[in-house]
Amino acid sequence: MARFLLICLGGALGTGVRYLTALAAARWVGAEFPYGTLAVNLVGAFAIGLVQAVGAAAMIPDTLRLALAVGVMGGLTTYSAFSYETIVLAEVGAWSRVWLNIILTNAGTLTLCALGIAAGRALAR
Repeated sequence: MARFLLICLGGALGTGVRYLTALAAARWVGAEFPYGTLAVNLVGAFAIGLVQAVGAAAMIPDTLRLALAVGVMGGLTTYSAFSYETIVLAEVGAWSRVWLNIILTNAGTLTLCALGIAAGRALAR
């Protein structure tokens, strides 16, 4: 139960950081491009790789690794988990699963987002 609560706390922290990053990016570089989302996706991808590698080397406790990787990075961006899992598949040479994950994740999420927007607009009429 303690791990679960730490993961939830980390998720709240990551979500707050994502929100503040989006506000800061819009103020500093403009809102015509989702710079804040890009920033958290890039930072999150690096950070989850770092945390998982350090955790695998037993340099940090497993509970802290989970709180950071699942909690903070999960709240910050799920793109970090996608990135890490895709790299792990590549490292073991599972190239068909690498490309399947890339294609299904990107095509699937974009398609379903468009369908969700269409459904929401239809409901709003």
